[in-house]
Amino acid sequence: QVQLVESGGGSVQPGGSLKLSCAFSGSIFSNYAMAWYRQGPGKQREPVAIITSDGNTNYANSVKGRFTISRDDAKHTVFLRMNSLKLEDTAVYYCNADGRPYGNAGVYWGQGTQVNVSS
Repeated sequence: QVQLVESGGGSVQPGGSLKLSCAFSGSIFSNYAMAWYRQGPGKQREPVAIITSDGNTNYANSVKGRFTISRDDAKHTVFLRMNSLKLEDTAVYYCNADGRPYGNAGVYWGQGTQVNVSS
């Protein structure tokens, strides 16, 4: 059973930076595309960034140029570096592992980590 544990959330002023981490365990890390989603107050959960097992990335338009997703296959960890944070980036950020592109039906979620951007 895949387990995902996020860390690194917190409070920051506009323009600041945070780095989120997601530790993956319970299966073969390279058999999963990894992604970050977020859910802001009163909003639906939305995709933020995704990275495939071979390192291809894609970003939501709202975070392009500010956020960077990366993965460390040796440590089974995915990261989200967030720079130039804005008030509207306030949300609970969730790590996602999706095995379907690799013939694995499993889709898994972490418990979420809170990011607050306020002045």
